[in-house]
Amino acid sequence: MEVINESAEGLDRRFTVRVSAAELDKRLLKRLENMKGRLHLKGFRKGKAPLSHLKKVYGRGIMGEIVQEIVSETAMKTFSDRNLQPASAPHPHFKGDMEAVISGKADLEYDVHGEVLPAFDPIDVATISLTRLVADIPEADLDEALKAVADNQKTYEARAAGAKAEKGDQLLIDYVGRIDGAEFAGGKGEDQTIVLGSDRFIPGFEDQLIGAVAGADVTVKTTFPEDFGSKDLAGKAAEFAVKVKEVKAPQPVAIDDELAKKVGLDNLDALKKALKERIESDYRQLSRGHLKRALLDKLDAAHSFDLPKGMVDAEFEAIWRQVEGSERDEEDKDKTEDELKKEYRAIAERRVRLGLVLAEIGKRAQVQVPNEELQRAIQQQALREAQILSMQGQKVTPQQVLKFYQQNPGAVAQVRAPLFEEKVVDYIVGKAAVTEKKVTKEELMKEPGEV
Repeated sequence: MEVINESAEGLDRRFTVRVSAAELDKRLLKRLENMKGRLHLKGFRKGKAPLSHLKKVYGRGIMGEIVQEIVSETAMKTFSDRNLQPASAPHPHFKGDMEAVISGKADLEYDVHGEVLPAFDPIDVATISLTRLVADIPEADLDEALKAVADNQKTYEARAAGAKAEKGDQLLIDYVGRIDGAEFAGGKGEDQTIVLGSDRFIPGFEDQLIGAVAGADVTVKTTFPEDFGSKDLAGKAAEFAVKVKEVKAPQPVAIDDELAKKVGLDNLDALKKALKERIESDYRQLSRGHLKRALLDKLDAAHSFDLPKGMVDAEFEAIWRQVEGSERDEEDKDKTEDELKKEYRAIAERRVRLGLVLAEIGKRAQVQVPNEELQRAIQQQALREAQILSMQGQKVTPQQVLKFYQQNPGAVAQVRAPLFEEKVVDYIVGKAAVTEKKVTKEELMKEPGEV
């Protein structure tokens, strides 16, 4: 096999690979020799057919397989033999007459083209200085959490006959929705429970039931939001015929030891402790979000190198699909498509750059994702995907999704990537100089980068 270096511009590499017809024939004869003992051809005893005859019968088909195998073997090897790491799978392109190659009359010759990952030395992470934002938990947060637990445990009792429904009451209703006098799909429900003020239904629906009594028929007129999930209903005016079957008032729930026992804890102190730990965990996640954003900003500013265009293009396309599928933010409404594309391409470049930097730092530090942690994440992802597919009407079990991951290394790599990133971030933070800064709860809850 001969490899010729055709071009090297920036991160782009192109090679020509040539395999002689003699070498191809040698592989073919070896494959036929291995097959010979298993073949039973008409006119020959089993395993006694001459190679010349086998070549005539099976040569073309097997030569096609050999060509594909050689391309698969050599495309990546062409790069690895030169200590080059492809940014994505190299693209082979056949040259010459493939029919002549398959028939053994010509050498196999093809181009291998691909981008390589840039070579660079990452920043010494010990030189990085970071600030960790921390905040005390206000008593009001704990009180609010206790109230939420109590609200989840509250019960409802029927109001007196003729009593009017108030905000916070629970109603049992039947309803039929119509648009322009015609019923529409999904607009009918029976024995539906609704808590007035919960905003479970479309805007204005619940408000018009305040003051209703059990047994009443109420006509509710409202309009579906412009961004409603169903395009057939979005922005359209609708009228609902509602039958109020029951009106129940919420019963107060005391915040005491009995409430704690209802949620599986020994007493009120244990409940408060559990809630405080949960809030502290939430605060730590918020703090980490700010710390990670500051770290990524510093890593981005500290590195400048050529980026593989294919990786940037793929990242940009993924971002742009999300942009096209969602409503524009207020700050983007007056921008042209070209202006937006320029901004989002810069975001794509940042993501690719940071991904390469984190990967290189992790590689040099020998950061690993423990297999048990990876398997746990795959199982959780399989469960989530199975639930989503089930909601879409597809009968898929978590075991079937899990099998897909077991058979697709690329899917496993997608689950591993964010786990690896967090491990590398932890490694850098452990090496960096980190100081703490006390901030208010409101500052901690701002978007990372806004403080």
